[in-house]
Amino acid sequence: MASKNISFETIPSSIRKPGKYFEFNTKLAVRTLPGNLQKVLVIGQRIAAGTVAANVLTDVFSDAEAATYFGNGSQLHMMCRAAIKANPYLSLQAIAMDDAGAGVLAAGTVTLTGPATKAGVLTVKVAGKPVQIAVAATDTATAMAAAVAAQVALQPDLPVTAAAALGVVTLTAKNKGTQGNNIKIEAAVTAEGVTTAVVAMANGATDPTLATALATVFAAGHNIIISAWNDQTSLTALRTHLDSVSGSLEQRGCIGIYGHTGTLAAATTLAGQINAGRISGPNLKVPEQPCELAAAYGAVVAGEEDPARPLNTLELVGITAPALADQLSRTEQESALNNGVTPLEVGPGEKVQIVRAVTTYTLDAQSVPDISLLDLTTIRTLDYVRKACRERIALRFPREKLSERTAPKVRDQLLDVLYKLEDLEIVELVDDNADGVIVERDLQDPNRLDAKIPVDVVNGLHVFAGRIDLLL
Repeated sequence: MASKNISFETIPSSIRKPGKYFEFNTKLAVRTLPGNLQKVLVIGQRIAAGTVAANVLTDVFSDAEAATYFGNGSQLHMMCRAAIKANPYLSLQAIAMDDAGAGVLAAGTVTLTGPATKAGVLTVKVAGKPVQIAVAATDTATAMAAAVAAQVALQPDLPVTAAAALGVVTLTAKNKGTQGNNIKIEAAVTAEGVTTAVVAMANGATDPTLATALATVFAAGHNIIISAWNDQTSLTALRTHLDSVSGSLEQRGCIGIYGHTGTLAAATTLAGQINAGRISGPNLKVPEQPCELAAAYGAVVAGEEDPARPLNTLELVGITAPALADQLSRTEQESALNNGVTPLEVGPGEKVQIVRAVTTYTLDAQSVPDISLLDLTTIRTLDYVRKACRERIALRFPREKLSERTAPKVRDQLLDVLYKLEDLEIVELVDDNADGVIVERDLQDPNRLDAKIPVDVVNGLHVFAGRIDLLL
């Protein structure tokens, strides 16, 4: 029998003293695949009341902690709340940013008329969250406006502050920047003699530079990064970051998430500007802010640790179903899926659900339509396959010599990983592709092995077509 060339890590071959020496070898201990816990990062703006400074990576375990760390009603507080509500078991970290120095606060108004001629209830909704006051007969517009402002002050988790004068309630975003313009304001009243008129939030301008926070967390190893901002500049910076940390040298696979609550036309335009296989953005005209929608969606994605399993029909807990007129039709959903936008729909029980999670990638570098990274599951599967192969090689061959025997041993380990992945239905047809698994010595570097690993990822069952033949 040929020698197996047993090597030892701690027992030298030069020992002369008689004895029976044993060492422990743990390199062969792990024969399973690695876990796939998703580490999530949310990035958004804080307010001055927050106790955690900007650009400090912070673990967040509860809504109350987020309120303390980043300030009640701040953008980042609302994102953490939405993420935890959608997935209470989330492994969540956050990094706050201060408002941009040149930032401008968005503002809107609710104008009331009166007096009331009959008692009722006045409801003002701020990003889907109700502010209610009782209206008594003969209440004036000035009194009602003052009561609304006072009630807003009693609800510190709202993303706005309020002031009242002469029957007009002025609502001002707590954070500066464009995202304040997305805070939806609605008003309704049951008291007779009272009317309401809403002027939407507007004039917010100048957001922080997302790249600043991304530079801070470059080496942190997150799997999902959720951005509060959904503009082209911010998402381009996110795309650059994701490509860098997920590339063949850094190898920390990561995807990015943003939210969009505007028109489908605006959402598809934005997706086309980003065109990234690692970025996904849901769209639906929900009452919540885009940053809250992004946080809920990202948390749901993180909850599915099987990278190949589709996310279809999963609920975004905590996100409010929009009015019927604001829901996407089937035609609009098809358009979204063909243009890099993840459509959401309202399912039974008024639950907001994922239709199909796709990335913004639709065209290759030549502007040719390309479906290779259409589904978000594809890039997540590739990241996991790489992780499984990389960790197995690292465990088995931490201090390996490179001889003619090495390449076959490495190839055997890679095939073992692929077969285990096939057992979990993450990849398939390993036998058919086994001949294509090649491990060979590099032609230029005598200390390097090169490998080619064909991977047929398991796709999601998204479409079933059947023909029913009528027989009489």
